[in-house]
Amino acid sequence: MSTKLTELLHIKYPIIQAPMFLVSNVSMVKEAMNSGIAGCIPALNYRTLDELRLAARALKEAKVEGGSFGFNLIVNKSNIKYKGQLEVICEEGCDFIITSLGSPEETIIQAHKANIKVFCDVVDLKFAKKVEALGADAIIAVNNQAGGHRGDKSPEELIKELSTHCKIPIISAGGVGCKQDIDKMLSYGAQGVSVGSPFIASIEAAVTDEYKQACVDYGADDIVMTERISGTPCTVINTPYVQKIGTKATWLENLLNKNKRLKKWVKMIRFTIGMNATKHAATKATYKTVWVAGPSIEHTTKILPTRDIVKRFTN
Repeated sequence: MSTKLTELLHIKYPIIQAPMFLVSNVSMVKEAMNSGIAGCIPALNYRTLDELRLAARALKEAKVEGGSFGFNLIVNKSNIKYKGQLEVICEEGCDFIITSLGSPEETIIQAHKANIKVFCDVVDLKFAKKVEALGADAIIAVNNQAGGHRGDKSPEELIKELSTHCKIPIISAGGVGCKQDIDKMLSYGAQGVSVGSPFIASIEAAVTDEYKQACVDYGADDIVMTERISGTPCTVINTPYVQKIGTKATWLENLLNKNKRLKKWVKMIRFTIGMNATKHAATKATYKTVWVAGPSIEHTTKILPTRDIVKRFTN
């Protein structure tokens, strides 16, 4: 399974264990590296910069040949910790950074100085060309099968469009639940895949057993889009609580989002409230079950160690 992604990260298989808010942790990434793939953690999973620094050091100590690790950075103004997180990551070092929701220019400049590769989330050709021009090392093509904040285009359409018009490697994000799905993405022109939702139901995931079991019990048909979490459409499991509160923004939220002067602040407040609600649902017993996941949970049949989930994609 040698591709440009395996060459870039010196990994055995062209798979990135996707960064997932609240879910990803050092234990998961260690197991990912030991299994021959790359693992990535959102910097926002750490409350303080000291905690982020300790995670980076732990992963450096645990790194093995054939595996690699990185961090995900939210690079827009909603993340007030961004500059501090970037500084810590560049000081401590890692193999790669994945940028999301903003311009990656500063991250690319600082990361390359520290010999860290930068992969950028995009949903269309316009932004793919922009990040390529800024010096990104690869593109994470977020399609309409991704969990969380997803794109609008199908995996086939997006991968073929980006691989035709961009010179840097394309990594497909979304719609991978088994090895056949990986083979499909590579046949479209992707050089690797980013896989998230199947790893929610891992022994090492930092969420409740109820959340993990939901990824076993529910399937692709149970995934819906909601505007009620972060202010940006996001995929969640259609639990009774989600059905109760609905998936559309309220009339007041829509009204405030149209106000140019207030829009930025409303989004920041909405994001904070939504992320707190998601955190409570993911990390403690609650009836407010807002569980983020993508349709690739269709192939999840039991809670397993990370290494066994990787085997499902590589054997």
